[in-house]
Amino acid sequence: MFFLFRIFSRLPLWLVHLLGGWLGRLIYLLSPTYRRHVRQNMAQAGIAPALRGAVAAETGKQMAELARIWLRPLAEANAQVVEVVGGERVAAAQQAGRGIVFLTPHLGCFEITAQYLSALGDITVLYRPPKSAAAQQLILTGRQRPQLHLAPADLSGVRALVKALKKGQMIGLLPDQAPKAGEGAWLKFFDRDAYTMTLAARLTETGAATLLTWGERLPGGRGYRIHFLPPSQPLSGTTLERAAQINHEIEALIRQCPTQYLWGYNRYKRPRGAEPPPETPAGAPPP
Repeated sequence: MFFLFRIFSRLPLWLVHLLGGWLGRLIYLLSPTYRRHVRQNMAQAGIAPALRGAVAAETGKQMAELARIWLRPLAEANAQVVEVVGGERVAAAQQAGRGIVFLTPHLGCFEITAQYLSALGDITVLYRPPKSAAAQQLILTGRQRPQLHLAPADLSGVRALVKALKKGQMIGLLPDQAPKAGEGAWLKFFDRDAYTMTLAARLTETGAATLLTWGERLPGGRGYRIHFLPPSQPLSGTTLERAAQINHEIEALIRQCPTQYLWGYNRYKRPRGAEPPPETPAGAPPP
């Protein structure tokens, strides 16, 4: 894997995206489980079946482009960002000395956002260590930058996030990632119950600024356009109400660019040990 990443890291972005697009379509054809998840999740969200091919291609690009982000110097990786929308919102929060919670869904190139932000100041990013030691080493090699800090998805990682916010620093996490049992609640996502993390909502209760962000993949390998957006309405209410609103905000982002969402992710799975969703009988198998 590391050898292939080295090769891809030396290719121009347009070629990486071209090869990645072919790879994504091939995986879609060869993997029945992945294909089923894509079709079911897109149908649940009301996304046209005609976009399945484009979705598969964009997912392949997402896998292939990691090499050019993780294995190139930070300046070269960030040089691929050709436009920033809403950057003044980040600057305003930093000038006010506020911590910032960046909510980054599985949309577009979600790896480029933390890399870009690390050039602006310290940012701590929550991640779930993989089971594979080789994959873990690759992630550590690619994600650790001088001002980019990794926090494992456990109690120590949560403490690191809170500590960073208290210092007025930035943190980032994927709010649409299915959490472990006991770390979430069943809330609607595209009108279906999805086990939703509550950590993101709790972190927005700290008084830090909250921004939604995603890296739009531009056609033809031209680079990325990073978006920094405030919630359509200020997050408020209980933790569960905030988490439900975050789901709604993510839905709105996805509808802006549905082909670049990671529809193959099993978003509606029931984590081991979690109670069944409200709409599922107690004795029914997990989704």
